[in-house]
Amino acid sequence: MNKDTLNERLSFSRRDMIRTGALAAGAAALTGFTTSKASELKSAPPKPESPTKNMHLSLAAYSMRDALTKGEMDLFGFIDWCAEMGLPGTELTSYYFKEGFDNNYLHQLKLQAFRQGVTISGTAVGNNFCLPPGPERDEQIAHVKKWIDHAVEFSAPHIRIFAGRAPREVELQTAIGWAVDGIKECLDYAGEKGVVLGLENHGGITARVKDHLAICDAVGEHPWFGVNLDTGNYRTNPYEELAMAAPRSVNVQVKVEVADKSGNSVPTDLAKIRDILIQVNYKGWVALEYEAKEDPLVAIPRYIKQLQELFA
Repeated sequence: MNKDTLNERLSFSRRDMIRTGALAAGAAALTGFTTSKASELKSAPPKPESPTKNMHLSLAAYSMRDALTKGEMDLFGFIDWCAEMGLPGTELTSYYFKEGFDNNYLHQLKLQAFRQGVTISGTAVGNNFCLPPGPERDEQIAHVKKWIDHAVEFSAPHIRIFAGRAPREVELQTAIGWAVDGIKECLDYAGEKGVVLGLENHGGITARVKDHLAICDAVGEHPWFGVNLDTGNYRTNPYEELAMAAPRSVNVQVKVEVADKSGNSVPTDLAKIRDILIQVNYKGWVALEYEAKEDPLVAIPRYIKQLQELFA
């Protein structure tokens, strides 16, 4: 699919939205509210406060990875699409920034989001801290610090980071120690710049909630650090594990599938995810990160609508 075809599909979606809005407006006009009815509405008691108040929906650019990689969409178009779907947030994954970008490019992304009334909820980097002290690990630390600088330029308050995967024949505890040291190397710098780092449960040494939280414990309490909770990445007892990690969440990425007891992918119980977050009084961004097989241009708006109803 080329960029013109993609734009055509997005335009068709826009026309549908306009047509639906026009029909809704016509129906409201036919109803013809009387002055007395309007008065009744004014005096009606306020609705009870939503338990999801201050949870805000976003969409991770990784959800459109194929189109972004092939050049059928860029991050500016992605921001526009988030706005068209009525999302308050947009998560701009680092993998899809244009090659050789400068601060002006970052400022333009920031301006695009501002003009569309969309907040940049965060970004995400791919890093590996499961490395012994030396030039390779120094390079990974420098990469994360560089993205902290970038995040400041386009006003991303949060960066999703990884711990990494232990090399063969390296004991888990050794790899955890390396990852902890790498995270600690970045945290004070993140705090100086005002950017939160969220450690994702992204397989490797964070595949099990026990190890994921052990890393967080070893890092220690830090105001600019927490868990980037990915709802699709725990593979044993996903909902139980998510409930264990949820209290430490600084950002949430929702997948539409989880693993069952046999390790097969099954649809996520989105209401259960919402309830887990309510239980721990989570406040912050909830970003859909779509990875299922269905065409994302078709599936994502449907899932966004479901999430909007659940998190209303």
